[in-house]
Amino acid sequence: MPEGHTIHRIAKDHTPLLVGRPVEVSSPQGRFAADAAVVNGHVLERIEAYGKHLFYWWANGVVGHVHLGLFGKFRVHRGAGPHEPLGQVRMRLATELATVDLAGPTDCTIGTSDDRDAIVARLGPDPLRRDAKPKVAIERIASSRQAIGALLLDQRVLAGVGNVYRAEALFVHGIHPVRAGRDCELSELQALWTTIVSMLRQGVKDNRIVTLDRREFDIPADGRPRRGDTTYVYHRDTCLRCGTPVATVALAGRPCYFCPTCQPR
Repeated sequence: MPEGHTIHRIAKDHTPLLVGRPVEVSSPQGRFAADAAVVNGHVLERIEAYGKHLFYWWANGVVGHVHLGLFGKFRVHRGAGPHEPLGQVRMRLATELATVDLAGPTDCTIGTSDDRDAIVARLGPDPLRRDAKPKVAIERIASSRQAIGALLLDQRVLAGVGNVYRAEALFVHGIHPVRAGRDCELSELQALWTTIVSMLRQGVKDNRIVTLDRREFDIPADGRPRRGDTTYVYHRDTCLRCGTPVATVALAGRPCYFCPTCQPR
């Protein structure tokens, strides 16, 4: 499932192609046809990212909602078109600049601003948003008996963090993923938030996940790490820093990667 940086990057990339223009909205697959008719031809005012959710604000007061889930994917066709749909396209957004096709999402619906607010109310703060309140996430973690590795994947605690950023942020701070949230120092949780913000912002900038400290490995600011050397522990056989075999523990239904040496229990 795409992590939060991908969702924010999608909103950023699609905005100049779609926002401020009348948009032809259709559903080549047919499943979104009724909803598409409600917003077809209207001006799209903005695209909002919150955690792993996208919201499309239309000039007629309608707010669209997209959650990519595990299989959702956007495809952008540059130019006015027409462009032949590739695969099962649930929603098509077309302007004179580009055609944006969405296939395979978990959710693609229209509603109201109240519907949008109800979705956001169920989520924790999004580290990539200017209006994020880190204190809310930190307090939820600090008051919980649950493993911090599980809490970081709970979208009610923190919106937008997925399996990669969970493992890598905990590694950076030497926190074992099974440690209870309430057993973490407040200073650790504040530093963890700062690291997650930094990692996600870098992900938006690079349009890929690179979590290692470039200074530690002498990587130029505008350079790319070697293939396979973009994370410290996630999906690695050995820790990039110390060489210890990487271990995993199942938390929140996903394997959480960690280094037994750098993250002692």
